[in-house]
Amino acid sequence: MKLAKFIDPQGQSSLGVVEGDGVRPLSLAAGQYQTLTEILEAPDPAEAVRFMLDASAKPWPLDKITLLPPIDEQEVWAAGVTYKRSRSARMEESVSSATVYDKVYTADRPELFFKANAYKVVGPDKPVRIRKDSQWNVPEPELALVIDRRMQIVGYTIGNDMSSRDIEGENPLYLPQAKVYDESCALGPWITLAQAMPSLEQTSILLTVTRNGRVAFQGETKASELARTPESLVEWLGRDHTFRHGAVLLTGTGVVPDKDFTLLPDDVVSITIAGIGTLTNSVVQRK
Repeated sequence: MKLAKFIDPQGQSSLGVVEGDGVRPLSLAAGQYQTLTEILEAPDPAEAVRFMLDASAKPWPLDKITLLPPIDEQEVWAAGVTYKRSRSARMEESVSSATVYDKVYTADRPELFFKANAYKVVGPDKPVRIRKDSQWNVPEPELALVIDRRMQIVGYTIGNDMSSRDIEGENPLYLPQAKVYDESCALGPWITLAQAMPSLEQTSILLTVTRNGRVAFQGETKASELARTPESLVEWLGRDHTFRHGAVLLTGTGVVPDKDFTLLPDDVVSITIAGIGTLTNSVVQRK
């Protein structure tokens, strides 16, 4: 079951279930659940959605609606160096501090950092940004865990953790500047509820960057290549840390472009994850 936030052709914001090439709206009027967060906090989100689903309502075609980021007030956090390829890339970009990334890959404690407030998250078909003070920018395709306030994984979505590799490579303490800025985090296109998600072994992650209509970069991995389990990452995130509205946790990337590749304005980034769908965003560099 896939749950989407969207604006319908009449300009009304709503929630719905993705069915093929359409979204069937949920009935929110005078119901127990009025928001995405309230549904995700239900004892059984899938059952709550089934209760709210109006089988007689006509689905909106996806090409007639505007998909919104599948988030309300949740904070977005991210984990780093969770794939072997990510460890290698981070060591390559920061020779002077390479052992830092090597050690965190094998340490008990993972790297966790704040990524974005909900209001800064970019949704499907909206632009992601490359910094104007960086010369080496890459997308990072990531499986994103949707977590309720009890720190339970209730769903999954797709995340793009935009990164300025030259800034972080200059000094690991610059990581917030390399990772956290306007339009640096995209989520979508919707949430696949936990019961409907395939196993990690079946969860492929494909990144495609097109430039002038041609593929400029493509890479693929599987979520099963994660060095840490999603449950372990969530447990560490929740240590001495509460989330009143839940959270979204990006689990790291196993697809890293070679060091001679950087994103350019007007590139198009598409991330496809099995069991969820495809998140597509264009690239801009603001003046």
